[in-house]
Amino acid sequence: MDGGSILETIGVEIIGVMSPVSICMFLVVLIVYSLSSPTTSSDNQQVIRTAANLVYLESSSDTTTQKLEGALLNALVFVLLITLVTFLLVILYYYRFTNFLKHYMRFSAFLVLGSMGGSIFISLIQHFNIPIDPFTFSLLLFNFTILGVISVFSQGVPILLNQMYMVALGIIVAAWFTKLPEWTTWVVLVALALYDLVAVLAPGGPLKMLVELASSRDEELPALVYEARPNVGSRSGNRGPNLGLLLAGFSDGDPIELRVMSSSEDVVQNGRGMNEMRSENEEIDGVRGVEIEGETLPLMGSSNERARPVANEEIRESNESDRSRVLERRTEEEEERGRGIRLGLGDFVFYSVLVGRAAMYDLMTVYACYLAIISGLGCTLILLAVCRHALPALPISIALGVIFYFLTRLLMEPFVVGTSTNLLMF
Repeated sequence: MDGGSILETIGVEIIGVMSPVSICMFLVVLIVYSLSSPTTSSDNQQVIRTAANLVYLESSSDTTTQKLEGALLNALVFVLLITLVTFLLVILYYYRFTNFLKHYMRFSAFLVLGSMGGSIFISLIQHFNIPIDPFTFSLLLFNFTILGVISVFSQGVPILLNQMYMVALGIIVAAWFTKLPEWTTWVVLVALALYDLVAVLAPGGPLKMLVELASSRDEELPALVYEARPNVGSRSGNRGPNLGLLLAGFSDGDPIELRVMSSSEDVVQNGRGMNEMRSENEEIDGVRGVEIEGETLPLMGSSNERARPVANEEIRESNESDRSRVLERRTEEEEERGRGIRLGLGDFVFYSVLVGRAAMYDLMTVYACYLAIISGLGCTLILLAVCRHALPALPISIALGVIFYFLTRLLMEPFVVGTSTNLLMF
């Protein structure tokens, strides 16, 4: 498929992914701006203890070398914890503890929506002085949390509701990660991008092992994944090969072309498939074919063949086997046409963390980081159409985002401010 065809056919999928990512980043920036007081400096902000800063708590009195060394230690420990948890997930899934994993994911989503989300809602209520009593707030939060768990993990839920809660989960987690110290935040983002690259592409990578294991079993892996383009208006169960899309990639099976099939084109292709099936059936052992209900069945062509019922039965079985294979292949192709690009929740989170951290400086860095992340995501999606296998969605976007942040902060911002204050045009 040439470059022009790729750009034409992947446009719908790119928009379907970039829109929720942009919404998630925009709302995280709003939350950061709303909860950040201009009179409160980063030195006076309360530092929270999380898995991303278990070793070192950054202080304003520390030197640059101490901050860098501490941030590197925090990132190393955090990546090691993620690696151990992911390998544990592989082991549990290998021994078919699927129900345990599903319940764990439900419980985690419940805690994120109820505890972390409730804390953010309380902060927003206090900041904007919203009049609400504790009982009403608790009731609304409980309903919000229960509906979110049902929408994310249950089948038959409207896809729009599922997408809204997936974005909400990303916003809540990203808003919490923006509370990390500055040096730790940047080093952790770079470390996670490198980990994502190894975990997805390396032969022994834990995420690669999970996807391959689920695909070999033809099962659905319990994971928080945003579906960009669903088959129908409500979600249905997905097969194992779809798990190749877990990290915004294609399945590990046959190549899939990202296309939007029209009804007329689908009819033409189905007709071609039927003609191919008929020609294959007619060529079996030189036997003639007769069409019955759209399918071709063999007829014996000589008296000697009529005298051999065993051979006739074998021909019929072979014909039925060919027909079932063609129908199964056609069913798989129809499922593949309905697939959309899937993006893991972690990608939503760390894209938004980067933009949220930029929002703590000024809006110019926010614009630069947003454009860099969207450009990197677009490059990743185009690479998917070329490579046709699962690719990590973090490395390109995070690399561009970090580079553009520091270039804007160190070069662009002083230049623009200097020219503006001196009333110069450029």
